[in-house]
Amino acid sequence: MKRHILIIGAGGVAQVVAHKCAQNNDILGDIHIASRTLSKCEAIVATVRDKKALKVEGRLEPHELDAMDVAATTELIRRTGAGIVLNVGSAFVNMSVLSACIATGAAYIDTAIHEDPMKVCETPPWYANYEWKRRDECASAGVTAILGAGFDPGVVNAYARFARDEYFDRIDSIDIIDINAGSHGRYFATNFDPEINFREFTGQVWSWQEGEWKSNQMFEIGKDWDLPVVGRQTAYLTGHDEVHSLSQVLGIPNVRFWMGFGDRYINVFNVLKNLGLLSEKPVTTAEGLEVVPLKVVKAVLPDPSSLADDYSGKTCIGDLVKGVKDGREREVFIYNVADHEQAFAEVGSQGISYTAGVPAVAAAILVATGRWDVRKMANVEELPPRPFLGLLGQLGLSSHISENGDDRELLFP
Repeated sequence: MKRHILIIGAGGVAQVVAHKCAQNNDILGDIHIASRTLSKCEAIVATVRDKKALKVEGRLEPHELDAMDVAATTELIRRTGAGIVLNVGSAFVNMSVLSACIATGAAYIDTAIHEDPMKVCETPPWYANYEWKRRDECASAGVTAILGAGFDPGVVNAYARFARDEYFDRIDSIDIIDINAGSHGRYFATNFDPEINFREFTGQVWSWQEGEWKSNQMFEIGKDWDLPVVGRQTAYLTGHDEVHSLSQVLGIPNVRFWMGFGDRYINVFNVLKNLGLLSEKPVTTAEGLEVVPLKVVKAVLPDPSSLADDYSGKTCIGDLVKGVKDGREREVFIYNVADHEQAFAEVGSQGISYTAGVPAVAAAILVATGRWDVRKMANVEELPPRPFLGLLGQLGLSSHISENGDDRELLFP
């Protein structure tokens, strides 16, 4: 059994992860939180203690760490005795944290694909650009590396595998729909790191259609969806991590990702982009100062973790799966609905952070108990979905299925 957790990162998702690890520290052992900014780690530790979240007595400690420094990360893993590293920091640190895990034998779990700081909106194949190149390394070292174990990617990947295993003989298409119908009360803010958020949308939009990559522009293709709880919502075709892995791993001919955006977000985004304020390239001011426009925008926007106490409303994220079962066409929607206010009441974070953080902890528990400790690199859809989805229900993210007007909760005894 792998024991003791090192959490990399100290944002809203890390806060969720810390609370959920604390609630399950009888399985996960000691908890360590590391970030470049020690005070953020200390603040998370304080919220966990304030909520009395620790299930049993155990260590809960903050650490200062530059996770881009492989040697320093390696040393911290060894010093803390961490058997599992939950990387919920910036997507820029994935490869360095993975290197430290390979060096120490610790299991690695992340929630998003690696990004090169010098490249924006890279063309497919995304996972094959960085993570999948290190499959042999992980297998040779016997290191478990679970990729994309957030919600999307993550839970939606498990939904796809579950649908393939139990509802379809053949899947023709998967449309992943991500709607945040909540409101944070601010004029403009992003729900996670603004730098990562904007970089994701400033280039081409890639989808997998008829067995090949298709390119569109951001906000070029929108569609209205009638969804449970949140009702009729507009979402736009967007590139995303799981489009690549699901299409390649499960061999599905059509995989698309749709994300909801309000008119204000689109308008502000387009103005910032057209003015060049979303550029990652340095510019020089009249005073001779070199600045990166995107980092300036990030600096003036609200910290996503600060949105939690004003957030209300719900999210709806799921897979619309179409295909054939027993010779007949079939369509199901497998989804989760999360509540922002409930998330804040429990862990002090908003619903977007909650849906991203809880699955990572579920993955850690499955690794710690051996069910997902595969000693190689794997995307979520390569792993048995039932233990994961069942555990998510116990941790606060229930799954539902809608088919032909019948809507019910999925139970995993």
